[in-house]
Amino acid sequence: MSNSEIPNLPNEKKPAPKSIVLTSHPSSSAGSKPLPVEWGAADPQQRGPIVATLKNPGGKNAVGTHSGAYSLYRALAIAAGQLKAEHKPDLTNTAPAEPIGPFPQWADGEKIVSLDPWGHMTSAVFAPQIKAGWDIRPTIAVTKAHINMPELQQAMQAGRLKPDGDILAANGDVKVTKMAVEPVWWLPGVAKRFNISETELRRGLFEQTGGMFPELVTRPDLKVFLPPIGGMTVYLFGDTAKLGKTQTRIACRVHDECNGSDVFGSDICTCRPYLAHGIEVCIETAQQGGVGVIVYNRKEGRALGEVTKFLVYNARKRQEMGDRAETYFQRTECVAGVQDMRFQELMPDVLHWLGISRIDRLVSMSNMKYDPIVNSGIQVVERVPIPDELIPADARVEMDAKKAAGYFTDRVPDQDELKKAKGRGLEE
Repeated sequence: MSNSEIPNLPNEKKPAPKSIVLTSHPSSSAGSKPLPVEWGAADPQQRGPIVATLKNPGGKNAVGTHSGAYSLYRALAIAAGQLKAEHKPDLTNTAPAEPIGPFPQWADGEKIVSLDPWGHMTSAVFAPQIKAGWDIRPTIAVTKAHINMPELQQAMQAGRLKPDGDILAANGDVKVTKMAVEPVWWLPGVAKRFNISETELRRGLFEQTGGMFPELVTRPDLKVFLPPIGGMTVYLFGDTAKLGKTQTRIACRVHDECNGSDVFGSDICTCRPYLAHGIEVCIETAQQGGVGVIVYNRKEGRALGEVTKFLVYNARKRQEMGDRAETYFQRTECVAGVQDMRFQELMPDVLHWLGISRIDRLVSMSNMKYDPIVNSGIQVVERVPIPDELIPADARVEMDAKKAAGYFTDRVPDQDELKKAKGRGLEE
C-alpha cells in the first residue's frame, strides 16, 4: 500500500493533510489479507463474502464500490462534508421481508456470474466475519409493497382481470414482493459468457472507463467487480415460497428500462404497454396459483443511454421519406456505432437466482431475450406477444422493424399487411 498527499488547491483554504489509500497493489502490511472468494461454492462460508469497503482488517476483495451508479453521489456527499467517510450502515431490522433461496443454481458457478446470490443474506450467513470487524454490506434487498397502474384498472373494467381480495384488490392495488439487485460481476465467469479471456475483459473495462479502476489491470487476485452501472428491480406476484418448485407455473417478463414510455407514456415505442401487459399476465398467473416475475433492468435506450436514444429519434423522424421500419436499426447504428448494447448474455442470471428452471409464459417477442434464457438451460413453454390493440400508432414502425429482425409473433399477417411489408422491403 502506498500513500501520497492531496495537493493544495490554488485560491482555496488549505485542507488538513489526508493520506490517500491506493488499492492498486496488494497490501504489504503483515497479516493483512483480503477474504478469499470461491465463486459458486454451495456453502456461503466456503464461498466467502464480497467486501467492497476499505475499512476492513484485510482490505477489499472486490474492485469497485457498493451502490453501483449511485456510488458517485456518495463520494460527492463525503467530499462536500455531508456524510462521514467512516459511516457504517446499521442493518438492524433490514433482513429480507420474504426468504429467497438458496436454490441449486446458486452452487453452479456458471449459472450466476453477474450478481451475488447471497447478497440479501449477508447479515445472517456472514455473521462470524461481521463479528470479527469486517464491513460486509448487502447487494440485494427484499421488501413487500403494493403497486397500482391505470392499465390494471382498465383490465378489470374490461373483464380481463378480476379482483380476488388478496393478490389484486378492487381498487387496483396489487401485492408484490420486490427486490433491488446491485450488479456483482465474477470476472472469470463474465469473460467466459462473452467467449473472451479474463485479461481481454479487464483491459477493455479499464481502458473504456478512462482508467477509473486500475485494480482491473494491476490486481488479478481480485476476481469480483462491482461496476458503477444501474442494477435491476424484481417484482414477484404470488407466493414466493413456490419458487424453485417444478410444479409452479411461472409467468415472466424481462423488461429493459424506457423512462419516456414507462413513466411518462411516450407513444413512440411499446415499452409501457408491454410492461403493463406483462404485469397483467403475472397477476393472472399468480391468481391461478403460480408466480409472476417482472425483471426491470436499468438499460435505458438499449443500454446506449437516453441522450443517444433521443438523437436517434431525431435522425429517424428527419430522414428522407420519414420514419421507416427498414431503417429503424440503421439509424441507431449510424449514431451509436452498434444497434444494441444490452448484452442479454448476463440477463438470465437473475432467473437462476430465483430458482427458475421453466417459464410457462414468457411475455416477450424478443429473440435477443429468448435465446439467452433458453441457452442458459431454462425451458420456455409459451411466448406471449403484445396484443395489437395495445401498440400505439406511432410505435408501429418499431414493431414492424423488430418483427422483420426476428422478433417472435404468433399472428399470421393478412394479405394487405403483407403487401405493405413488401412495399417497405420487409417481406423477409
